[in-house]
Amino acid sequence: MDPQLISIHYSDPLWLAIAFLCGLAIRAVGLPPMVGFMVAGFMLNTLGAEGGEFLNAMADLGITLLLFSIGLKLKLQSLARLEVWGVAILHMAVVTLLIAALMLLLSYSSLPLLSGINLETALLIGFAMSFSSTVFAVKILDELGATSSRHGRTAIGILVVQDIAAVVFIAVSIGQIPSPLALAMIALIPLRFLLYRIIERVGHGELLILFGITLALVGADVFELVGIKGDVGALVFGMLLANHPKANELAKALFGFKELFLVGFFLSVGMTAVPGWIEVLVALLFILLLPIKVSLYFGLFNLFYLRASTSWRTSLNLANYSEFGLIVGALAASAGWLPKEWLAVFAVVISISFILSAPLVNIRNSLYQAWRPRLKRFERPKRLSGEEDLDLVHIKVVVFGMGRMGTAAYNAIEADYLGHLAGVEIEQEKAMRHRAAGRKVVMGDATNPDFWTRAPELIDGLEWVLLTLPTHKANMSAALRLKEMGYRGRIAATSKFRDEEDALKAIGVEHTFNIYTEAGLGFANELQNFVVQQKGTDLNA
Repeated sequence: MDPQLISIHYSDPLWLAIAFLCGLAIRAVGLPPMVGFMVAGFMLNTLGAEGGEFLNAMADLGITLLLFSIGLKLKLQSLARLEVWGVAILHMAVVTLLIAALMLLLSYSSLPLLSGINLETALLIGFAMSFSSTVFAVKILDELGATSSRHGRTAIGILVVQDIAAVVFIAVSIGQIPSPLALAMIALIPLRFLLYRIIERVGHGELLILFGITLALVGADVFELVGIKGDVGALVFGMLLANHPKANELAKALFGFKELFLVGFFLSVGMTAVPGWIEVLVALLFILLLPIKVSLYFGLFNLFYLRASTSWRTSLNLANYSEFGLIVGALAASAGWLPKEWLAVFAVVISISFILSAPLVNIRNSLYQAWRPRLKRFERPKRLSGEEDLDLVHIKVVVFGMGRMGTAAYNAIEADYLGHLAGVEIEQEKAMRHRAAGRKVVMGDATNPDFWTRAPELIDGLEWVLLTLPTHKANMSAALRLKEMGYRGRIAATSKFRDEEDALKAIGVEHTFNIYTEAGLGFANELQNFVVQQKGTDLNA
């Protein structure tokens, strides 16, 4: 085979192998593999390695699929909420001005990279540092199964508002005003009905996956053609399908591909630029400002009437700096506004913020419990819809997670617990559909420590809790919250793998239901009953 026809450089498989080993090592100590991928990037960067076209293509495709997947779960009304766009705009403005003021103050020093910074450059740096990472936040929410939770939807909404601001900035900074043809994008609204017809005919296999990848890439290319950032196009095309019943199935089908290609993104972040000690010191200065950035998020969320626990979780979803800093750095360096060394600063800032944020998300509930009395002082008495107190007196069985498994469990035991059974669903629309069908289902998050303060009488009379949440992490977190609240009743949970069953039983879950194994047994039992009935029918005949 002609080597010129091979797009994968001989070093790319080696870089991926190193990323795998670092991800495996980091996972062994309880951190997300993405941290290992970034560490691998830094190691390779130190050794003088550079990412090739293959890694860049992986990274671009990963981000495109990520934003398309976000769009599949994003409803327009979620962006219209005051706590989303209000917090996003205020936070960007305050952080931009705060960091710009600090940069101007340090410009009078003799510190390298900082001395002599003018007002425009200071505002540019502040604006770049005001953003949070869409890639990181959504990746974490996906792993926790919390994309549809109140804190997940709020975080994603804010990230989308920030992305819109980024698009406007890039267009203005490079003089790339969107083409008049951009107005034709309004035609995409009626086009979604054609997309509905197609997705209904592609089935459930490889055609569905190919349809999703094609649609994401077409969306990105169409928006690029009219002068709008391609990532926004992938997001918008995903949103066109958000209300279709197969949107969730498509998101799950693309999950593995998205995770694979994002390895290229996290690896390339660490390989962006080689930092010196000066760049590292300046980067650490921004890391010291990260708690202020997170505290501002927390204060603003409370100002807009979120519960303290929701404000806390949403703030930690956004407790990082954004890859947008790299884009700003590249634009500013090419335009001569910033020395190119700032590109290395932004790369280090982003990577360190990711490394710090990943373990913080894992312990955020424990931190909230420890600091709860102090954090609750910032909470306002008014309640948003979906966070009001719940009347669940006399409930003996609760099903957390009213998806297919949860609904089946609810229906199976409803007759035995009439008036004493309730379901808890994280998605408001799904909870409303269940109530319309006659089930007692409330909106709530089992992994949220403050869920039980919304229903203080619930835990005393509970006999059974059924955990059918979408991920193993969510089931584990909910079970741990129950134990922390002093629950002494029985817990049952769904799982997919044997090691998940072992982990659940180790923290006190009495019964686990492997949805793969038990589904096969259920089919066999039904088949056996059918055979017996058929034999009886034949004998009677």
